[in-house]
Amino acid sequence: MTESVLRHEIAHEQGYVTMLYEVLERARARAAAELQRVYAGATTGTEQAATERDSFARTYADRSSQLMTVERGLCFGRIDTIDKARFYIGRIGLFDDDHDPLLIDWRAPVAQPFYRATAADPIGVFRRRHIRLSGRTVVAVDDDILDLAAWDDHDHDNLIGEAALFASLSADRTGRMSEIVATIQAEQDAIIRSGLPGVLVVQGGPGTGKTVVALHRAAYLLYTYRDQLARRGVLVVGPNATFLRYIEQVLPSLGETEVVLSTIGELLPGVVGTAAESPEASRVKGELQMVEVIARAVRAVRSGRAGRDATPATLLTSLWSSPERLADVAPELSETDRAALHRPPGTPWTRADVALLDEAADLLGDTDAVVQQRRRADAERAAKDAEHLAYTREVVHTGLAADGLTLEPWEVDQFITLMAERTRHRDALGTIAERAAADRTWQFGHVIVDEAQELSPMEWRMLMRRCRRRSMTLVGDLAQAGTDAGVRSWAELLDQHAPGRWRTAELTVNYRTPAEIMAVAADVLTAIDPVAAPPASARSTGAVPWSRCVPAGQLGRTLIESVAAEQARIGDGRLAVIVPRSRYAELTTLVSAALPGVAHGSDPGLLDATTAILEVGQSKGLEFDSVLIADPGAILRESPRGGSDLYVAVTRATRRLGVISDGPLPDVLQRTVGGVASVPAGPLPDASRTPHSRGSNLIS
Repeated sequence: MTESVLRHEIAHEQGYVTMLYEVLERARARAAAELQRVYAGATTGTEQAATERDSFARTYADRSSQLMTVERGLCFGRIDTIDKARFYIGRIGLFDDDHDPLLIDWRAPVAQPFYRATAADPIGVFRRRHIRLSGRTVVAVDDDILDLAAWDDHDHDNLIGEAALFASLSADRTGRMSEIVATIQAEQDAIIRSGLPGVLVVQGGPGTGKTVVALHRAAYLLYTYRDQLARRGVLVVGPNATFLRYIEQVLPSLGETEVVLSTIGELLPGVVGTAAESPEASRVKGELQMVEVIARAVRAVRSGRAGRDATPATLLTSLWSSPERLADVAPELSETDRAALHRPPGTPWTRADVALLDEAADLLGDTDAVVQQRRRADAERAAKDAEHLAYTREVVHTGLAADGLTLEPWEVDQFITLMAERTRHRDALGTIAERAAADRTWQFGHVIVDEAQELSPMEWRMLMRRCRRRSMTLVGDLAQAGTDAGVRSWAELLDQHAPGRWRTAELTVNYRTPAEIMAVAADVLTAIDPVAAPPASARSTGAVPWSRCVPAGQLGRTLIESVAAEQARIGDGRLAVIVPRSRYAELTTLVSAALPGVAHGSDPGLLDATTAILEVGQSKGLEFDSVLIADPGAILRESPRGGSDLYVAVTRATRRLGVISDGPLPDVLQRTVGGVASVPAGPLPDASRTPHSRGSNLIS
């Protein structure tokens, strides 16, 4: 494409995009006006009229919210068909005053060729155009000519290929996952648009886009099956709170807000399970034999002292704090296993506790926290109702007296109480997300589980209670399982919970990890599973992974030097330092003291920091421009699934990988020998001058 032609095409698209934003502004104004009209309008005073008004108000509020979230990148593509039709593709659908489409929602069937068409199978598409915006300004257009029989020399000059995809791959990471509606690839699109019923398992190696595909699938299902899902909502389960912050912007940016994001440790209302515990305790709590243990404990409580104290929280506390009581109800557990479960009363709940509390709640009722929360809410509601009743009684009597009318006090109170009950019912409805998140018995229309290989059998029981229809999307990679309590076989899991109602799909292309790093990861994968095939990398960067072995006692100093040098090298990019759990406190203290601004642990700013120190588990699902792995031998040794943990650590980088060891370098990392380390001679660079990251991560 010549420069003059390019300028002409950009100007043409700018005119159309400007018109689309004008239509968007008018649509926003109409939605706001309709919402104001609904609230300002009078009703007949009946329950039906009030309910209808609430329904209309919610509809216009949802539409207004959707229109406000699609500002960035409103239009990102165009397809020209062989029969001369033209469709612009964007985040939502927009129409002119005659209801003719101006912009096609990316989830609509007519938009599907934008993602599926290839030169080998153009499916009626002559040209696919990628339109890139900065704010509301068109900054670039890239064309793919797909019908090879129809193109001419002029079209040949316009053929650029997958420019939009590879621009997104090379961009700096931002610390937040972005949507990929402009760069969805064919194998991803097929999974996103797969039908609703049953359980879909998406197996894929690191960097294949499992998470972002699952989130786009949620948006697609809510669009396509709105009537079926609108009343029940969608639940997205992630591995940790940091991960949920990482993905929280994706669905709102696609116009979907009625989605509950939760970790496994937060699925039971009133309980947050985040405390640490030993891998042995987590393993025992996750095994299916705990079903009968909890059932025996419930039977013992009911036969001995049924009542308010027989709640799940007191039940579990008594088991963990009393070796004798645990031995009575869990004779199948070994003495070692029972010892791993012991802890004093008042100890915070762990993630593995939550599934057991849920099991008990299914037999007994709600947890102590939920009961207390409900009592407080009821007390606050009663106090407000009493205050409101007294005020309303005075207003009604004053109004009746002014009109020369009288009613018996009990008649006034009966009327006021009835209206208060109706108002309370309407106020309690809330949004789907609010209602679902507060109700242990809520049945979701669809459930998406990320890092699904990490869930224990007891956690799967808890999750299945929330989706008895078994409409689910599970994404994961068995090779990355970090615990022995997790999934070993999708068939073993789902033949138990959804026999005959599950299917699999696989993602095979790695969009995150360049070929140089993936060659190292492939060696680690072979050690985990000799027959497993790593995903094929979509690109190569030329940056060869490096390793450096140092004498014992010098790891901290070398790591500080390497972090400072890597910060200077990657500029606006983001750096992760992944360390063994056993050395986390030691290395975090050293690096943070030497290089201010380094984030770690549960720091809320971790995702936005230029540099973060993480354990392997904290890094799952995340990606960084550069990764430094410290003491890989300890990562291998400190867990029965150490090979999987190292595989996760090696595959977090989008550009550069370095390894620093104060012991023998593991055999699986021998490909890093000979790579050039980034530690320069001389004084350390000034790390405080390293700028914060900017850019986008469209494929994750």
